[in-house]
Order: sequence, then structure tokens, then C-alpha cells
Amino acid sequence: MTLSELYLTLLISGAVLLASIAAARVAHRVGLPSLLLFLGVGVIAGEDGLGLEFDDAQLAQALGTAALAVILVEGGLTTRWSDVRRLLAPAGVLATAGVAVSVAVTAAGAHWLLGMDWHLALLLGAIVSSTDAAAVFAVLRSLPLPQKVTGLLEAESGFNDAPTIILVLVFSTATADLPGPAPLLGGLLYQLAVGGTLGVLLGRLGAAALRHIALPATGLYPLATVGFGIVAFATAGAVNASGIIAAYLSGLVLGNAKLPHRAATRSFAEGAGWLAQIGLFVMLGLLVDPGELPSAILPALVVGLVLLLAARPVSVLACLVPFRVPWREQAFISWAGLRGAVPIVLATFPIVEGVTGARDVLNIVFVLVVLFTLVQGPTLPAVARRLRLTRPGALRDVQVETAPLDVLDADLLTVTVPPGSRLHGVAVFELRLPHPTVVTLIVRDGATLVPDRDTVLRADDELLLITTPHTREAAERRLRAVGRRGKLARWLGEHGSPDPEPATLARTE
Repeated sequence: MTLSELYLTLLISGAVLLASIAAARVAHRVGLPSLLLFLGVGVIAGEDGLGLEFDDAQLAQALGTAALAVILVEGGLTTRWSDVRRLLAPAGVLATAGVAVSVAVTAAGAHWLLGMDWHLALLLGAIVSSTDAAAVFAVLRSLPLPQKVTGLLEAESGFNDAPTIILVLVFSTATADLPGPAPLLGGLLYQLAVGGTLGVLLGRLGAAALRHIALPATGLYPLATVGFGIVAFATAGAVNASGIIAAYLSGLVLGNAKLPHRAATRSFAEGAGWLAQIGLFVMLGLLVDPGELPSAILPALVVGLVLLLAARPVSVLACLVPFRVPWREQAFISWAGLRGAVPIVLATFPIVEGVTGARDVLNIVFVLVVLFTLVQGPTLPAVARRLRLTRPGALRDVQVETAPLDVLDADLLTVTVPPGSRLHGVAVFELRLPHPTVVTLIVRDGATLVPDRDTVLRADDELLLITTPHTREAAERRLRAVGRRGKLARWLGEHGSPDPEPATLARTE
């Protein structure tokens, strides 16, 4: 590649990136999932649009898998353990048994309604049975839903990629007889157990290292944190275990450890996740041939309706009834099984393996993702309201971030007073923070002020506090307590636990 060609490549890449960011802004304003516009940018930039040629399915598979690893690390880093720890059992069942039920029902529909042979029908069913972590994280976190519902969907989307990848690989490489259930189950258990173990171990190793090693620059902490997640992904893949599970769990462990510069780490991870999503969706948009898509519309509608109205509800019902999940939550979970990049990436596997009809499967999956994201994504708020699951005015917990002040052996805490928090209207002296914690600065409406004991806090204030490592936890608990119950929190039995009791949540709603 010559220097001029390099400049041209960088120019096109930068223009595509900026166009995708603008598309994300447009999507947010009109209420559409941004992945649709990212795919659109890829299609417009492709061979039938601006003329960029890209038809390397093997490269798309490799880059897509790497992008999914970054997205899942980011998802783990931004997921609170307290939100998902009680949901591991139902999420695990949905991600395994639920996937199996969904594959079977979808494949049966494709076979009987479209006349597909069973091999191709099972392959298609496996490809579309995984919910998409990027879509779920992006859409659900903006809705005021019960944490149980959001946490269950997020955990399922983080776990169910591994079983579907195993099934897609099996159906893609099996040219004659399909393997029996015993080898499939054995492979699945190995992938999940080893991948999960490696993810947790490397996450803990990373947390221990980052707590005890003082890096020379703040920006190195986010790089190191995400780096541990990528190492977990690659290590698991190297031993034929699930790198996807390892990436998500390592991110979950690291994101919930008391690490320095957590706010900077989350911001960096979110930026990396957005970059991975943009690159992934644009690349997948480049991969498809728009001229081949019209013939895939009818099969995509048929398979999508079977998936949305039969396979997903049946799998949710079969998996969640034993856990006594209310029917309204089951109905929402059924409707919120969003598909996105994962099925399109998985559709490249049979193309790489040379499966007959694989290109048609890619077109069907692409159209299905576009059409049913248009149906499901924008309607989720209305569905949640109709099922009476939304919590208008729900209070958000105070988020406290830590940056070590090594020389002073002190910690700098940054606190933003969220709208609706009961910190609003509380005077500084009424916080009753543990000695020697002090509020040193308040940023309000773009201006800074040095508070005295009578300064009253307001919503959207940004507070800077100095404390010591020994009193930091007590200070965080006191801030959370006042944020939930006000200045009389202690008298009302609120002590700022990171994982509030359900009764406390009910009182604050």
C-alpha cells in the first residue's frame, strides 16, 4: 500500500466513522436502534453505493468475532453484579435450554413453511436464536424497567452467544449425519465451564494487579482493564473454550471490583464498545449485496414471525415458569429478545465452510434483523407501559467514583447528584460524612464554588470530596443512604448498602 493509498483509506474510514456517529445521533432523536443506520451506512458505502468492495466472509467472521469480544467486555464492565447475581440461574437456563427450544421451533417453521431441508433449517434456527448483547445493552438501559427484567435480559444476552456459536459450528461443518445430543452437550458444558472459569480467574487477577500497581498515567488504567478482558477472550479461545463467556465474565468481575479510576474506565469501555459496534455493523452492511435482498424478504418475514410469535415465547415460558417469573415479565422478555450483529456474524460461518445455500441464509438473516429490529426496538417502551412494567420517576442511586491520591494516601471521590435524588435540598453539614471526609468543591451550572457547611446541594451538582482509604467505604454508604432516604436516612433504617433491600427500593419508588 502506497502512502497516498493509506491516506485515502484513512480518509474514507474517518468519514464513515463520523457518518456513523451522526447516524447514532439521528437514531437517538427519532427513536430508532442505531444499528439499523450503521448497517445502512455500510450498504450505502458498499459496491452498489459509493463503490467500496468487500466480500471476504472469512475476514468478516474474524473481525466480527473480535468486535463481539470488545462489546461483551464493555457490557460486563458496565453491569452491576448486584443486579444479576440472583438471576444467574434463570439466565443460564434461557441461554442453554431456551436456545435449544428456540432452534427446534424456528427450524421446524422454516422446514414446514419454506420447504428448507432440515440441515439448512437447523442452521438458520441456530443463527437467529441468539439475542444480541449490543442491542440489549443499548436499548434496555434507557428504559425505566424493574432491575430484575433488565438484568435477566442482559445476562441472557451475555451468556447465550456461546451455545449458539457451538450449534452453528456443528451445523456448518456437519456435511452428512449430525452429531448426537451427548457430544453436543459435552462440548457445550466444556465451553461454558472452562470459558467461565478462565473469565473469572483472569478478571480477579486483573483486579488484584490494578489495585496494587500504581500506573504512571490515568489513561493506562482503562487500557489495562479492557486488555485483561481481551486476554481472557483469547485465552479461552486458545483452549477451544468459549471466549465470549470469558470476555463477559472477566468484564463483570473487573467492573465490580473497587478499582482506581472507575469512571474513566467505564467511559473508555463505552467508547471502545461504540467503535466496535460501528465497525461491525458497517462491515456487515458492506458484506451484503443489496441486489440479492428483495428475494429474501418473504423468507425473512416467515422465519422472523415464527421466531417472534412462537419460538421465543415458547422458550421463555418453558424456561422461566419454574422460577415463578410473573407472566407480565415473561411477555416483555419474549418481546425484548432483540437480534442484531450476532446473527449476521454467525451467518458468515457457513459461508466460510462452503455450505450450500449459505449466501441465501446470510440474506435472510440480514433482512430479518433489519425488519424485526424496526418492529421490536421502537415498540419496547409502549409494550413495557402496556404491561405496567415501567417505573416513572424511579430514583437512580448515587454513583461514586474513586481516584487514588498516592502521595497523600487519600482518595478523591466524585459524586453527581442525579435528578430525583434526595440529596437535593440537603445542606453539606446534614450529610454527616465520616471524619475526615470533606466536600471540597461543587461544580454547578458550569461554575465552581467552594462550599461551606450551610451550602445546600442541588440536582445535577458535581461534588468533589477528599477522604482516606479507611473511611472511603463508609462515606460512599452514607452518600447512597442520603440519596435514597434523605438526611434522616439513618433514623429510617437506611445505611447505604450497595445492594439495597427490595423493601427499600419500594419505599423510594
